[in-house]
Amino acid sequence: SVGRGRRLNYIRGSPPGTDLCARLPPRHQLSPAAITMRMKGGLSTLIHMSALRPLVICGPSGSGKSTLLKKLLKDFGDYFALSVSHTTRKPRPGEVNGKDYHFISRDEMEQAIEAGEFIEYTEFSGNLYGTSKKSVRDVQDQGRICILDIEIEGVKNIKNTDLNPRYIFIKPPSMKALEERLRGRGTETEESLRKRLARASEEIAYGENQGNFDLLLVNDNLKTAYSKLKDYLIKV
Repeated sequence: SVGRGRRLNYIRGSPPGTDLCARLPPRHQLSPAAITMRMKGGLSTLIHMSALRPLVICGPSGSGKSTLLKKLLKDFGDYFALSVSHTTRKPRPGEVNGKDYHFISRDEMEQAIEAGEFIEYTEFSGNLYGTSKKSVRDVQDQGRICILDIEIEGVKNIKNTDLNPRYIFIKPPSMKALEERLRGRGTETEESLRKRLARASEEIAYGENQGNFDLLLVNDNLKTAYSKLKDYLIKV
C-alpha cells in the first residue's frame, strides 16, 4: 500500500533534465529563451523564461488558484498547458475525466505508483493525488510550458527532483475570506470544512516561509492578482 506523503523522484535511469518539461521542440528554443505571447487587443509582448522552465502553482482550496489558471490558459493557451493530475476521489459536479483530473481507482493508482509512473503524489482525506510522468510528457510534446497545479506535499517532493520549475503560491486575503469562499461552494460539510481550513493554515504557513516560493501572490481581487501574475511571467 501507499504511505502518506511518501516521496518519489524520477524513474531510475531517466536522464536529469531531459525527462520532463526541460526539453521543448526546436521551434521554441529561441534566444534568449523568449516566446511571444499575444495579449488582448492585438498587443504583443515577450515573456522571457530561462530555459522555459515549468511552473508549479500551489495554494489552498478556495484561494482562487483554479480561476487564475483558467484565465491564464484562456488568454495564453498556445504557450501554457496544465499537466492533468490523477486522483482516487470521486468527480465533483461539472468535472470532466481527463480534463480536470484523471479519475482512477485506488488499486490502479497504487499499482502505477509502485511501477514508478508518478513524479509526486500525496494523500489527503483518504484520497490519493499525484502527477504522472506521462501527464507532464503530454504537455512537453505539445511544445508548451508545463504548469503543475499541486498540493504542498507535491511541492516538497518536486524540490527533490531535477525538474527545476518556478514556484508560485496563491494566498487568500484572510482565513475569514477563505472560509466564506468554501462555504459559498455548498459542497462542504462542517467536518470537511474544518479539515480544509486546518490544512489551509498549514499550507499558508509554508507558502509564506521565505525561499519556498518564487512568488507569493495574495488573491484579494481577481483582476489585480491576475495582472500581477502576468507581470511576473513577463519579467522572469
